[in-house]
Amino acid sequence: MGISERQKEIKRRRHRRAKVTKLKERLAKATVSEKGEIVRKLRGLTPGADELVAQFGLDEVDR
Repeated sequence: MGISERQKEIKRRRHRRAKVTKLKERLAKATVSEKGEIVRKLRGLTPGADELVAQFGLDEVDR
């Protein structure tokens, strides 16, 4: 018996939240080039990446 669609959605959301948390922790020690890489990963990870980039103060790195 397979997992329900709701459970898949919850699992994806939890995984995404954990990844964003790890990226946010790495951001504290990141260089400029690493910050650019973090922005790229955020954009691929979640559709709400623009809000996260602004929230983390990475607007100037994104350009």
